[in-house]
Amino acid sequence: MNYSKRIFLLILLIAVACSFSKAQYNYTSSNKKAVAAYQSALNAFDTFDYPKATEYLEKAIKYEKNFIEAYLVLAEVNIDLNKRKEAISNYKRAIEINPDFFPGMYLSLAQLEMFEYDFESAKKYLEKYLSFKNLKPEVIALAKSRIASCDFGMWAIKNPVPFNPVNLGDSINTEYDEYWPVLTADEQTLVITRLIPVDTKKENENKEYISDEDVAPSYNPQMPNLNKVQEDFFISHRVNEFWTKAVNAGKPLNTEGNEGAQSILVDGTVMYFTACNRTGGFGRCDIYYSSKSGKEWSEPLNVGSKVNSKDWDAQPSVSSDGKTLYFVSNRAGGLGKKDIWMSVKDENGNWSEPFNLGEKINTAGDEQSPFIHPDNKTLYFSSEGKTGMGGYDLFKVSRNENGTWAEPVNLGYPINTVFDEIGLIVNAKGDKAYFASDRYSEKGRDIFEFDLYKEARPNTVSYLKGKVFDEESKIELEAHFELINLESKETIIEAKSDKESGEFLVCIPANHDYALNVSKEGYLFYSDNFSLKGVFEITNPFLKDVALKPIKIGETIILKNVFYATDSYELVDKSVVELEKLLEFLTKNPTVSIEISGHTDNVGTSEYNKILSENRAKSVYNFLVEKGIDKKRLTYIGYGEEKPIAVNDTDEGKSQNRRTEIKIIETIK
Repeated sequence: MNYSKRIFLLILLIAVACSFSKAQYNYTSSNKKAVAAYQSALNAFDTFDYPKATEYLEKAIKYEKNFIEAYLVLAEVNIDLNKRKEAISNYKRAIEINPDFFPGMYLSLAQLEMFEYDFESAKKYLEKYLSFKNLKPEVIALAKSRIASCDFGMWAIKNPVPFNPVNLGDSINTEYDEYWPVLTADEQTLVITRLIPVDTKKENENKEYISDEDVAPSYNPQMPNLNKVQEDFFISHRVNEFWTKAVNAGKPLNTEGNEGAQSILVDGTVMYFTACNRTGGFGRCDIYYSSKSGKEWSEPLNVGSKVNSKDWDAQPSVSSDGKTLYFVSNRAGGLGKKDIWMSVKDENGNWSEPFNLGEKINTAGDEQSPFIHPDNKTLYFSSEGKTGMGGYDLFKVSRNENGTWAEPVNLGYPINTVFDEIGLIVNAKGDKAYFASDRYSEKGRDIFEFDLYKEARPNTVSYLKGKVFDEESKIELEAHFELINLESKETIIEAKSDKESGEFLVCIPANHDYALNVSKEGYLFYSDNFSLKGVFEITNPFLKDVALKPIKIGETIILKNVFYATDSYELVDKSVVELEKLLEFLTKNPTVSIEISGHTDNVGTSEYNKILSENRAKSVYNFLVEKGIDKKRLTYIGYGEEKPIAVNDTDEGKSQNRRTEIKIIETIK
């Protein structure tokens, strides 16, 4: 809600108390000319004719300099004309005339002074307001909340955070409003919402166009005829460090109605968004999703009745693993008007009944624009119910290891101001934030980026990017890939590479060891590992193309995630992830027989290394036999240091030579 709307609600208190009724109210002025001018002003004000209303009110004050009602209405006219300083002056004049005329004028004046960043003066007027008797509980709570905002505002201005927003430029921003940016993990694709004129050919087709107040209530451009504008998605790609001209995403993502408040998976293959009043919807606004294959988007589908309700459901944010959906809803059971909720996807792809994020995040006011960072632990959101600068402020909150949320932290001034800040995203690396604002642009609402100060950053996240292809034909493949935490054995990411390009992109949170497994029917599986333990600053992503080998005699793969205790053939616990994958491969391919071979570096005697390597291979053999694989399909052998794949004069080379391999020795068609 913008400031004029908020003040208008407060002014209504004055309107009721003063009873702006020409027939019944006994005005403080007995000057007939003043009263007549005042009544004419009310008529003009009722029809939004602000110039005439101003003219008549000034006449009324000229006829009667202490006409307090005229000053109060003139203050409201000033507010609607965006003349805050004049409104403040008129309120102060009313207080000079009669400081006890109506307590509500102190509340309204304080709010205006907060918009001028005069928190000290605003606080005094709020305290004066609270000195009156017989105030209603809800306005007492409002005043106390405003005092807390004044205290925070005074502190925040004295302790500003680093903030230097940079406009993304003409490729992204136009003369129209752009907002709600979303970014892939590699920062190569940007999707925005743009408010554009409707084609004049459509105006006479009796289509129902909705205001963006429905889709993304954070943005209401106050355009004179919202039937002639609509929201569409536009997409830009980064080429040589520059953004290409954002182009309309086209059908089926964009329609003749409004689409907005989008969120995309970190690889850009699935988009969730808000649309309202669609056929088959469950409520006024619902959440939809569309999947991308190659360059084509699928026909959007409703997320379903578990997530969407008969009420207003909007502003989705999907986690990096695609398993959790955060969104905003005004459904029953919340703590306020609009709350942030979340739903979790089960192993069958079904969304759970949503549950409220609770009182750490939600308040009796409104919360909006959740953004879950790719670390899947840090949530950014907007709240008007938590103490801040006033209006909506941006907050950061972290999820604890036990799944509870820590205390949210205000992002500070000047990121937050006395106006509404709604909608902020942070890149995967966590060092840059993106948001939309009309504070720094003459063209309307534009999209900006800025360096996010250290304390406001999420956990460090890198990404793994590449493509899957047939090693022999080089043809790109759609393959199943998993990223698994080796310690917890938890699958962090499970997805498929693109069926046309073979490309994949997954996020990797820091400070863990990971196994990557890529598999496809008819091929040997591929394994790799990444150690990000102790890594707190990641500047370079992992880029890897995966060549899958067709299943045929003589083909080998290295089991890169099979580990042994030092100088021992005892399998360590984190090897189970890889061994389970090998077990799955043999179970799915019952005609395949393999040789398991162990290899070492050249440290120690050749005889010792041969025995050690054979025992290590036998450990893998025993695991598979114990899990039910027929012994006839398995052989094992130790080669010791006989078959190095790297030099043995470096630690890295020795590490590569210490390995376990499998080789296809038989495959019966």
